[in-house]
Amino acid sequence: MTSSKGTALNPDETASFRARAGEYLEGSSGGRGFRVAIVCARFNGAITARLLDGALSALEEAGVDRRDISIGWVPGAFEIPLLALAYADADRAFDAVITLGAVIRGDTGHYEVVAGECARGAQDVQLSTRVPVIFGVLTVNTVEQALERSESDETNKGREAAQSALAMVSVLRQGSLASP
Repeated sequence: MTSSKGTALNPDETASFRARAGEYLEGSSGGRGFRVAIVCARFNGAITARLLDGALSALEEAGVDRRDISIGWVPGAFEIPLLALAYADADRAFDAVITLGAVIRGDTGHYEVVAGECARGAQDVQLSTRVPVIFGVLTVNTVEQALERSESDETNKGREAAQSALAMVSVLRQGSLASP
């Protein structure tokens, strides 16, 4: 996950924090044995496809078996939370849900409604189900910004969303948070 150089977490500081706590939980990037669902919006689908490619690449690199990945498409970002909830509540539950889409500002207030409700809905799902729902929906001002954030490199926000999903599943399975 990217931060600017001025805001990135310093590894030397984390070692200091670890030494000052009885329990220190930190997610890892491994994904072997994790089940991951990906909810993709078709609206602005050329952008979403680039995000999906980045997410799948990250999951593959982390060792997530392709049989443990489910991809579901919805019409647009507004519909993402419902499918995220269905995945999180499935009989054979997923360990994490990644949401991917692109909401690009236009001339009306539609942007605020769609982006805000999509984010709120994703947050509601994860808080009510305790399944991490990672918000990989771009909320940008221009198509150029969406293209920049979906490049096929380490800055791809779909890739970052997948890495966040793996880290969240990992940290929730550690220490005092682990199920008996």
